[in-house]
Amino acid sequence: MSTAPRADAEKAPGRGFWAARDLPTAIWLILTVIAVIAHRALPEPRWLMIHLLLLGAITHAIMVWSQYFSYALLRSSVTIRDRRRQSIRLLLSNGGAALVFLGVPLAIWPLSIAGAALLIIAVSWHGVSLHVRGKNSMPGRFGRTIRFYIVAAAMLVVGAGLGGWLARGGAPSNLVLAHALLNVLGWIGIVVAGTVVSLWPTILRTRADERAPLGAARALPLLAAGVLIAAGGAVVEWLPLLAAGLAAYFTGLILIGISLWHAARQAPPKSFAALSVGMALLWWAGCVAVLIVGTIVVSIEGGGITGLAPLFDQTVPYLVAGFAAQVLPGALSYLIPVVLGGGPTPVRVGTAAFDRFGALRIAAANAALVVCALPVSSLMRVAASMLYLVAMGSFLVIMFVAMRAQRRAKAEGQTLGEARRGPIVPEGERPAGHRAGQAVAGLLAVVLTVAVCAVIDPIGLGWGGQGGGDPDAPVQVVQVEAAEMRFTPNVIEVPVGTRLVVELTNTDDELVHDLVFANGTGGTRLSPGDSERIDVGVIIEDVDGWCSIIGHRQMGMTLTIVAVGAQDGTTSDDAAHDHDGADASGDTGMDMGMDMGAEPGPDFSPYDAVLPPLPAADGPTTHEITLTVEDTITEVAPGVEQTLWTYNGTAPGPTLHGRVGDTFEVTLVNDATMGHSIDFHAGALAPDEPMRTIAPGESLTYTFTATRSGIWMYHCSTMPMTAHIANGMFGAVVIEPDDLPTVDRSYVLIQSEYYLGADSGEVDVDALAAEEPDLVVFNGYANQYDHAPLPATTGERVRIWMLDVGPNRASSFHVVGGQFDTVWSEGRYLIDRAVDTGSQALALQPAQGGFVELTFPEAGHYPFVSHIMIDAERGAHGLFEVTD
Repeated sequence: MSTAPRADAEKAPGRGFWAARDLPTAIWLILTVIAVIAHRALPEPRWLMIHLLLLGAITHAIMVWSQYFSYALLRSSVTIRDRRRQSIRLLLSNGGAALVFLGVPLAIWPLSIAGAALLIIAVSWHGVSLHVRGKNSMPGRFGRTIRFYIVAAAMLVVGAGLGGWLARGGAPSNLVLAHALLNVLGWIGIVVAGTVVSLWPTILRTRADERAPLGAARALPLLAAGVLIAAGGAVVEWLPLLAAGLAAYFTGLILIGISLWHAARQAPPKSFAALSVGMALLWWAGCVAVLIVGTIVVSIEGGGITGLAPLFDQTVPYLVAGFAAQVLPGALSYLIPVVLGGGPTPVRVGTAAFDRFGALRIAAANAALVVCALPVSSLMRVAASMLYLVAMGSFLVIMFVAMRAQRRAKAEGQTLGEARRGPIVPEGERPAGHRAGQAVAGLLAVVLTVAVCAVIDPIGLGWGGQGGGDPDAPVQVVQVEAAEMRFTPNVIEVPVGTRLVVELTNTDDELVHDLVFANGTGGTRLSPGDSERIDVGVIIEDVDGWCSIIGHRQMGMTLTIVAVGAQDGTTSDDAAHDHDGADASGDTGMDMGMDMGAEPGPDFSPYDAVLPPLPAADGPTTHEITLTVEDTITEVAPGVEQTLWTYNGTAPGPTLHGRVGDTFEVTLVNDATMGHSIDFHAGALAPDEPMRTIAPGESLTYTFTATRSGIWMYHCSTMPMTAHIANGMFGAVVIEPDDLPTVDRSYVLIQSEYYLGADSGEVDVDALAAEEPDLVVFNGYANQYDHAPLPATTGERVRIWMLDVGPNRASSFHVVGGQFDTVWSEGRYLIDRAVDTGSQALALQPAQGGFVELTFPEAGHYPFVSHIMIDAERGAHGLFEVTD
């Protein structure tokens, strides 16, 4: 039953060294499990979970075990110098991975670049060392398979370099896809392909197929060329080339698989190691096949890389969870007992411990993964995911228990240990009925979980549902995509009496969407790439649907269900109102019963309008600012609260202040519940990348240099832009010209409008579209400087920077009882320290700004207003309190 590769492996020296060096694999796996459990609290959760497993755990394991196999298969000895170099390589690769895990979620590109560079150095060195060892050694039968490791290392060098560049942000989908292909199918896939040729029959304890080395030699060019062609097809966005590359890769897998199949026929998989590796290989081949078919279909339909993105987004998690996450524990379950050694008895002790509940764990994990891949309810998918996590995560506990048991057996001695324990029989060597019972138990656990979820949430199986109606009604399932402010399809014909289930997928690149219906049914908010099932109920009449994200419905994001065969009668427009006559979209405003003369609430704190003087500087300054987007319940007038979308918790956001030539490095962090962005009028640069919308949990860095003076607006540019600005997402950037005279006091006032929704609600987009504001305010609060007047002293020169952010109303800024002797508007002086003339108002359209200067002749209270008087009465009013 022994094999040549296994005999070679057992001759390899320094086993304790390799086992010790693999400890970080367990650490990365533990971090992966923690990330899965705490993903809702993490930035970039999906990216982090996938990369902790692939870049952390599996990359480290490859760096360790491919070196181990190279010594075994090439019949080489490990020197002290080799061990030192290996330790340095592992330190570099893990340090690089750690920097990437800090740099990408925190949007610190230099950290990401440094991490990618360390990783490239480590893996390049790794590949070169393998090449040199291969040239200087006499390979055994399978010795040439180390070429797989060398080719795979080259793939990661390119893939890591591309990943480092993509970490800067704004990654186009075609380059992200190329990066994934190089790293997953190239680096990981080719290493696994080269390893299983000899390891698979060794795990099965049978002889390798005589044709295995030849099949491997023929497969390597196909695998390598397939990855490169597919990645190239992704880069140039030509789907036929991408499909051809994947097909070549799949052909290489078939050549490898033939020899693996022959070995499995001689000795069917029984141990946990064999079952885990075997299932991993099936998921690997299955996912690649799905990608080939999907790519061909999208290509025939005339779609591009964007149209292919949902398929890859849905397939990659199963490639990771089914293939990568199973092949690693499977291989380690065999390798760790072997390298720990100690003789036959301790090795069997370790193997038996690793094998514990093996069939149950494999059955539960893979059945749960199949459930996740099916079109089930969100509850079922979450429950199945937890079962998968428990089944796979248990490997970590079992690994530490097994290693401890084997070390204890080594310490006791082989003969004494066997005498105390009695015969040691790993589960893989027990009768088939024992393993079958465990497998059935694992399957029953999944089935029972699905059944409980079906009772709690019958939508997942098409039973009942929130839409009501006949539970025995026929079910029609329709797939709908949400992207670019449209549902596709946006008209669904359903026979009367049929239950409609909508499978909604958000295929947008940036924005969060949902889908709600006038009959009261609806789904949750979906981030890009997410999907869910919505049971609309039994259809008896036409029903309207729409995205409930503020403003999306008004921009055309609607859907109509047409009841085929319905009689004329009540229309869906009638159904779109609840019993109080309010629009079911939730976009209706309401009479807030405002008393504009009332006192603010006890928590009122006026927005600080003071603009401090700039500190002295010898040259241009770099300003580093973080703006965090939040949903903030804010009082906007006495007794009136709204849920605003804010930068750093206030509307307006912080005022940025600098000189011409200064650089602003702004990190935008989205901690809100929907997509947002930022646009700085103070900088001139292409908007594609820095002004893009980022999803909740993401961040980006926006860098610009102020080349022109003025008071400039910044705001969210996510559509509908009017709603985002009107709901608080704006602020000012004051860039002073070099020759600006000093003054005694300087203030910043920003005029904006509120279109009030329900109490503590969000902007009323219908009122916004009708241009009917409820409030017009300075610095975010109606009449706030009536309650907290701005101080001044007689004879002082006061400068007032004024910005109108709209989004719709113009401003005519006037100080009652004052006269301006200086007016600077949109980059030009209208008057400058005039003596015998003056100005009474500064007129501004939305997104325009300037400043005025005046001195107050005597003590008293000087109101300032927008002299569009209806707006002054709506809250654009304040006071200067002037003292002697």
